[in-house]
Amino acid sequence: MTDTSGRSARFAPGLTPVPLDEYPIHQSPLSLSRVASSDKNFYDRCYLNAHDRDGGTFLVTGLGVYPNLGVIDAYATVRRGDAQRSVRFSDALDNAGRDLTQQVGGYRIEVVEPLRKLRLICEHEDLGFDMTWTGAAPAVLEAPHLIMNGAKPIVDAQRFAQVGSWEGAMHVDGTDITVDPAVWTGTRDRSWGIRPVGDADPAGRAAAEPNNGFWWLYMPLRFDDFAIIVIVQEEPNGWRTLNDAVRVWNDGRTEQLGWPRIDIRYRSGTRHPVSARIELTTPEGKPLDIEVTPGTFIALHVGAGYGGDPDWGHGQWKGRDWSLSSSYDLSDPGITARVPYGVLDHVGHARCNGAEGWGLFEHASFGRHDPSGFSDWSAVAP
Repeated sequence: MTDTSGRSARFAPGLTPVPLDEYPIHQSPLSLSRVASSDKNFYDRCYLNAHDRDGGTFLVTGLGVYPNLGVIDAYATVRRGDAQRSVRFSDALDNAGRDLTQQVGGYRIEVVEPLRKLRLICEHEDLGFDMTWTGAAPAVLEAPHLIMNGAKPIVDAQRFAQVGSWEGAMHVDGTDITVDPAVWTGTRDRSWGIRPVGDADPAGRAAAEPNNGFWWLYMPLRFDDFAIIVIVQEEPNGWRTLNDAVRVWNDGRTEQLGWPRIDIRYRSGTRHPVSARIELTTPEGKPLDIEVTPGTFIALHVGAGYGGDPDWGHGQWKGRDWSLSSSYDLSDPGITARVPYGVLDHVGHARCNGAEGWGLFEHASFGRHDPSGFSDWSAVAP
């Protein structure tokens, strides 16, 4: 085959079909070995949590692929008391890996029944599990998430979320734990698009003109007959850049719940939440109020690889077949000093019009936030 100049025309090295190309699922005129965006920060990642309701054991885990960085990685972190164990796995994402397999190192996710049942396996001597997730209500597609830094989108992502139960077994530092679905519950999501991953971008203008605050609430909750998912992000002046509240019934019915009114009480001298009241409105105009008590928490930037984690970050190139296991003492002053400056995932215990629920209370508040009365980075609750 020749082009019009008479030179031999051929495909560029490495551009070969991948197994996913066998399926009619293409979204662009590209092989599924590539993604439509050339942004290095393109990602496709899942997040899952599991807990025994009383907060005795709390697991946060996930797996992500970063096609434009050529990386696949996974993490699992478990808190028991003030001890937290984290394991991470990372490897090269080759074209051959762009198929339906979600596996890196000793970690893998098997989709048993799409949007309903998953099996998670982590094989490591310090932290391991073989657990099956079953959705209690249908997965719900959340509002698109966009965060701008000046003229540049730093988050442009889509996500679906679900509540459910867990069954199986776990071991943490020599302790065996039975995961009983009558007790163990949790939430999960899968998101994809653009968000900061891998090594940091050049600071540029953002370093000279930084945002002076960040406030975020993400709250998927499971009740016997329904799930409620609330997502709110606010600018320092209280302007909402993301506002979504839905109720999904176990039979699949979905309701929008208006504009959430949020009142979070913080422990005096801190920004650590001790309770929250969320006032929602049904489509019929009736009030639907939720009282939430945050329990045990995991700081996502301590062992889980989210923003500010000094040990490892999602999408970083660590070489082939890399893994790391770390143990954290959450009473260590060196850890507690940085906990307030990241996103915290709490086990959430909720009540909604008499119904009892459990789920995730994910919150971050640092810098200025006028509605909370925080004027700057040093401000805390009175």
